[in-house]
Amino acid sequence: MHTTVHDTLACGIEYGVAPMPERHLVAFQIRMLAGACSDPEPKLGLAHIVEQTIDMGTAKRDARALSDAFDAIGAVHRAAVGRETTTFSCAVLPEHFETAMALHAEMLRTPTFPEDRVVVAIDLAKQDLVALEDDAPALADKRLSRLVFGPILGRHPLGEQSTLETLTREDVVEHWRSYFHAGRMIVTIAGPIDDARAAHILAEHFDGFGQAAPAGRTPFKVEFKASTTHHDKPLEQEQIGIAWPGVCATHDDFPIQQVVLGILSGGMSGRLFTEIREKQGLVYWVAAWQDTPRGAGMIFVGASTKPDRCDKTCATLLHEVDRLADDVTSDELERAIVGIVAADETRGDSTRARCAELAGDIFHFGKPIPTDEKIAKIEAVTIEDVKRYLTDYPRDQLCVLTLGPRPLSTATAAC
Repeated sequence: MHTTVHDTLACGIEYGVAPMPERHLVAFQIRMLAGACSDPEPKLGLAHIVEQTIDMGTAKRDARALSDAFDAIGAVHRAAVGRETTTFSCAVLPEHFETAMALHAEMLRTPTFPEDRVVVAIDLAKQDLVALEDDAPALADKRLSRLVFGPILGRHPLGEQSTLETLTREDVVEHWRSYFHAGRMIVTIAGPIDDARAAHILAEHFDGFGQAAPAGRTPFKVEFKASTTHHDKPLEQEQIGIAWPGVCATHDDFPIQQVVLGILSGGMSGRLFTEIREKQGLVYWVAAWQDTPRGAGMIFVGASTKPDRCDKTCATLLHEVDRLADDVTSDELERAIVGIVAADETRGDSTRARCAELAGDIFHFGKPIPTDEKIAKIEAVTIEDVKRYLTDYPRDQLCVLTLGPRPLSTATAAC
């Protein structure tokens, strides 16, 4: 067993290394602790535009030359903006690890943000927002997130049409200067790599990268308010989303929450799919899931149905959650636990997944958490734990959103 290393470099980077000598690939992830939540209110979507243009040229290379440099070493790399972070991921052969890290350092430290590329990125973001209007589930999720998490944590990374209109290259450069520095970086590495060598390479390429003092570690505040909202849209299907407070990823009851969700929505054997779709034929799709920004957790259930079945579907969704406390079976519990454990162990076979898991641990817990420890907590969940969880975290404060041609009836909205 090779020990995972977690430390902070003098330059300010917090890093974790999971040595996996038997693997043939090195995966690393750079999380910059700045995402959609860092956007100024009048300029929502700014972090997304920064991420879209940061690889469009550096002090040494234009966009094509930078792309060719990554291709030359066979690096598979991508970037994405979330609520709280901007993440750069890469997988590469071990012999090219240092080159790949050097290219990321060049990209993050010396971007040029060409004016024409910024304009194109803004235009594409506007088009993506237009396309979102035709993706009913994604549109419902966007609007429900705003209601559930509030005006900051509930932001969509793409921003809004009106705010994208205000963005300039100067805004992009200012965001990069303010938020891209070593003190906001979490770097995780997994694969056949020595931790001392990894630390040396990070220090060599990121030493002097702006502020070294830790920043971006304070959770953003959730502003949940119970409400029932309808967005009228001429659709053939009605989208339903319901949310209520759960627990965060670091809470002692989080493993129980995972099992509850596994019972409700663990594939085709999950209770929601079996009871609502297969037996009653009420929905086209149905699911339950969780969303856990730092320090908070929300439970979601959602479905799409015929508009004239909207009220019955909403009531049935809530009924299936409620009755778990009365009739959850040992078979359901075991099936959910096996599914979660199998998924965890399967992900553990992937170097990239292990790297991402380590990044999530440091992001949420501030330290690595052994996978065996997480699995043991899942396997220890009992029926009594499930019943207690459902009692301790009732659905007495709901945020309900419908998107389609028909709102919920007054009686259903009040349940």
